[in-house]
Amino acid sequence: MNQPSEEGIVLLMNKPLEWTSFDVVKKVKWIIKAKKAGHAGTLDPLATGLLIICTEKKTKTISEIQDAEKEYTGTFYIGATTPSFDLETERDREFPIEHLKEENVRQAFLKFTGDIDQIPPMHSAIKTGGQRAYKIARRGDHVELKSRRLFIKEFELTRCELPEVDFRIVCSKGTYIRSLARDIGETLGVGAHLSSLCRTRIGPYFLTDAFTIADLEAKYPKNNSLETLSDTQNTENQ
Repeated sequence: MNQPSEEGIVLLMNKPLEWTSFDVVKKVKWIIKAKKAGHAGTLDPLATGLLIICTEKKTKTISEIQDAEKEYTGTFYIGATTPSFDLETERDREFPIEHLKEENVRQAFLKFTGDIDQIPPMHSAIKTGGQRAYKIARRGDHVELKSRRLFIKEFELTRCELPEVDFRIVCSKGTYIRSLARDIGETLGVGAHLSSLCRTRIGPYFLTDAFTIADLEAKYPKNNSLETLSDTQNTENQ
């Protein structure tokens, strides 16, 4: 078996549900026998979709890739909240939603298009006082996180069957879709949380071109170089 190229590759992976981003990096690194690997943008364990893995010298491109705009699809559950704003924690409050119509939801979405200020969730990897926010939250403590200025390019309601609503969003780096769920719920006055999320694009890279773990295990060319693997991914969906 040839050794992996020192130049490395940019590999598009479809992250499985409940895997951490680090789990995928570790698995990919083992499959392709890379000496060095990292990912360009974390996905939460309960999210699926595009995770970009860079190996060897290509790890130098991670910052550039993760700065690109992102596209996601997913589902909000309207009428109930959770402490983590997603399914990581149990529901803590529920609200009646019989009075809500699809138009109410569409109008709420419009309030979060363009430049917005967003407060990140406590259940996140943001550091505050030298500690990860999620570790503070899991201890039952709370700190005030600073809001961030973000840009939401597109925020589309694709299905409305209350209490569930599906969406597609194109947004800037650093956008927390879980926080958007919280904010949409607060705007509607009934609470909401994120029940599913899939990242479909990062800049010019698309989920439709990504490998699953099983694909990678099957396609890894044991007797060829990693450049061949990269070429396969770039051409097989054209």
